[in-house]
Amino acid sequence: MSAFVVDTNVPIVANARSKQADADCVITCIQALVEIRERGVIVLDDTLLILKEYMRNLDMSGQPGPGDFFMKWVWTIQAHPDHCKQVSITAHADDSTNFAEFPKDADLANFDRSDRKFVAVALASDSAPDVLNAVDSDWADFYTALTRNGLRLRFLCPQHVSPKE
Repeated sequence: MSAFVVDTNVPIVANARSKQADADCVITCIQALVEIRERGVIVLDDTLLILKEYMRNLDMSGQPGPGDFFMKWVWTIQAHPDHCKQVSITAHADDSTNFAEFPKDADLANFDRSDRKFVAVALASDSAPDVLNAVDSDWADFYTALTRNGLRLRFLCPQHVSPKE
């Protein structure tokens, strides 16, 4: 099974709640979330930082959109190792948005602090997950440094955001 770390912008786009995403992007995000539910494994941190971010931005009832349905699915399977892998990440004592697992690379010094947990989880995982992004330009802006440090990125909506090499 393929493993995935899913930036919160993907289910938000799947819910058609992102102004910059066109209809093709919404459909692609929905298909990616279905792929994960049917044939994949989601990778989360065992401190629940990613899950809490999902909960702040998506509806736990699973309605009304496909991103909300994904949130409910993640909540339901979070302890099921066939569908969810939880990895440990270590927040720095003086900065809870930075992690020991985040690359110590000067080219990533300005990478979005709120997205560092996704990078840390992906790099801490032994599943070599793809990190899915829909419309967050930070992933594209730092593509070279992120991939140089071992991250596997998948841009679901290259018509809006694509790597800058």
